[in-house]
Amino acid sequence: MTSYKVKSIRYNFIMNFILTVSNFIFPLLTFPYVSRVLQVEANGTVAYVSSIVSYFMMIASLGIPTYGIRAAAKVRDDKRKLSTIVQELLIINVILVFLVLIAYFIMLFALPSMYVYKELFYINAIGILLNVIGVGWFFQAIEQYDYITFRSIFFRLLSLAMIFLMIHSPEDYIMYAGISVFASVGSNILNFKRVFKYVSFKKTETYHFEPHIKPILILFAQTLVVSIYTNLDTVMLGSMKGTYDVGLYTAATKLKGILLSVVTSLGNVLLPRMSYYANNRMREQFLEIMTKALNFTLLLSLPLSVFFISVSKESILLLAGEGYLGAVIGMQFLMFAVIPNALTGVLGIQVLTPLEKEKYVLLSVTLGALIDLLLNFILIPAYGVSGAAFATMIAEFVVLCVQIYYTRDLLFKIIHQIVGIRYLFTVGISTLGMILAKSLQLSNFLLLCVEGIIFFGSYSVILVLLKDDFILDFLKIFYKKLKKI
Repeated sequence: MTSYKVKSIRYNFIMNFILTVSNFIFPLLTFPYVSRVLQVEANGTVAYVSSIVSYFMMIASLGIPTYGIRAAAKVRDDKRKLSTIVQELLIINVILVFLVLIAYFIMLFALPSMYVYKELFYINAIGILLNVIGVGWFFQAIEQYDYITFRSIFFRLLSLAMIFLMIHSPEDYIMYAGISVFASVGSNILNFKRVFKYVSFKKTETYHFEPHIKPILILFAQTLVVSIYTNLDTVMLGSMKGTYDVGLYTAATKLKGILLSVVTSLGNVLLPRMSYYANNRMREQFLEIMTKALNFTLLLSLPLSVFFISVSKESILLLAGEGYLGAVIGMQFLMFAVIPNALTGVLGIQVLTPLEKEKYVLLSVTLGALIDLLLNFILIPAYGVSGAAFATMIAEFVVLCVQIYYTRDLLFKIIHQIVGIRYLFTVGISTLGMILAKSLQLSNFLLLCVEGIIFFGSYSVILVLLKDDFILDFLKIFYKKLKKI
């Protein structure tokens, strides 16, 4: 028997949404301050090193985070099997981290171009180690999203205070890198202690590593090629144009990352549940959740993408300042890329992966990565940040098209329940009102607020009039909670 209670998808979504909102708010609080204090060059240096370290972090993880969620979710009702899987995956992970850290320090001391940033690499090495022992995938597999949420918010609050207390000039960029690592993986120490509450680390069965290797390698290859059109943009910009362009690109990608965390807030909680349904052949429940996930993703991604394309200049001025206006066009391309990126988060991770068809996800991201790599070589020398962003946008649409092809049988069964046209129509009407607001003579901040109120207010009201299920369900829940007060 399990020693935990699996909460409803609604509860998990609320917890994950709170976490997502915190992920949205904290960067809004810190990025304007950090970008102005560190300035473009120092900010770009931290981002450049982080992009290189991300490859080592990825190799050390080797697809285990996604595979671990799926594998553990399938046997979460059996503590003995669950404990064995956790032990096997941890052993694989620890061996990998040891080998990766050896290669990491060989690279650092062998390459003078890297050694010049040695302090940043030392700090990030701690992050690589803590990322493994945190077993964050385990708590997602058993759907303990309340613990994940409260733990993460606590460490973010702590790091927020540290940033404002300790970061005061461009020379503090090393301290900023340390705080960033602390915010990301500091809570993993608590994770490792807490995991003993749910699983036993006594060896009760013979270890079988072989069944894990193939899916882990496929998921790792998938993660590897995805990084080509995420982190490689930063690396190629740094090597072909310089850290100044990296600083500009960081400003553009920061908002894209925030928006994606919002639009994928429901999808993030579905992988363990979808894996459970797939393993137990619960097809109707699987299709029902798939439909809701796609509709929810369109409900959020379409308006957020269009809104921030329209207010890209105002957003850059607010978040980063005039020194980052060179990122405006690049940001518009990246905002458009949010839509296909969010949809592939559902089709690839929440549908194909639970069905153990990750090889098709790998194929899709490989094609996207090749397109991105080719376009980067062509566009970055001439167009810099804008060229890298355009390449990423095209790559995201390539990935989406391939995943639609491999999920077509499932999509045909639910296509009549997908209401994307409704959301697209509503976005179009809402945009007209926002365009009229641009003629107002207001400060940048007030103009952005007015545009947001008009756009999202119109969007919400129209959906209520159209009796959208998500909006009506939200209003019913809100009304019930209000009556209890």
